[in-house]
Amino acid sequence: MSEQKDLMGFINVFKPQGITSHDVVSRLRKAIKIKQIGHTGTLDPLAEGVLPVAIGKATRLIEYLEEGKGYIASIQFGKISDTYDIEGNVSNFSDKKVSEEDIKTALVKFTGEIEQIPPAYSAVHYNGKRLYELAREGKIPEDIPKRKVFVETITLISFNEEEQTAKIEVDCSKGTYIRSIVHDLGQELGCGAVMTGLLRTKAGKFTVNNAVKLDDITDLAAAEKYLHNPVEVLSYKSYRLSADELNKVKHGQSVITKDYDENETVCLVYNNKLCAIAQKSEDKLLTKKVFI
Repeated sequence: MSEQKDLMGFINVFKPQGITSHDVVSRLRKAIKIKQIGHTGTLDPLAEGVLPVAIGKATRLIEYLEEGKGYIASIQFGKISDTYDIEGNVSNFSDKKVSEEDIKTALVKFTGEIEQIPPAYSAVHYNGKRLYELAREGKIPEDIPKRKVFVETITLISFNEEEQTAKIEVDCSKGTYIRSIVHDLGQELGCGAVMTGLLRTKAGKFTVNNAVKLDDITDLAAAEKYLHNPVEVLSYKSYRLSADELNKVKHGQSVITKDYDENETVCLVYNNKLCAIAQKSEDKLLTKKVFI
């Protein structure tokens, strides 16, 4: 598959329900005829919303993106599931009714640094296999290691007392399983809970307000239209190269400067185009990844 243009940047794709994050990448490869594409932060098929996709050499920048995430999760109380959502084996757990005050009180325990056990049906590795592979074989481990994650805020945004359904909004760190939060919330309340829907509203600087529908990216021209310049997406400071410095960077050489803090990551830029990622060491910016 030949690349028609040397595109480099990110597209803020709105992933629809019912397909995997890998499906999004496959469809984009066919539509824009570029092979070098990668997504950041997997979304389950049930989930929809923000899925930043790296195009071209920007795939080498994924590790430098901001990692904070934002979600809105829909919940059904009174039930449980082996997957912690409605796509698994759902069963009734309790007839106990909870109130809005009950939920708000319980949610306080899920803020800050918390420990959670990843769902059995997840991509987490366990003894050389992914958990969902073991789960499909009926071999769900009883000692899945807990993970520490950070929840910035968690808020109840709606509650239907009669139907025992709710929506919560969560701002959290990378690696947080919202399904686990929903499950653990149900256990905390003593009634059980399953996640019935999930919308990712934010991934770093990408928000749902400017996400592009997958169906709107039909060809290379459309991809170019929606492409975000890495210089505008990355949160690091920029060093603007002179023509002489640009030539040095092309050959992997360092740039002399007394600016920036020791070990600070810096974007080396020429004509608003990202040329390299560098790191400050003594009086130099040492190139780590070169894109020109």
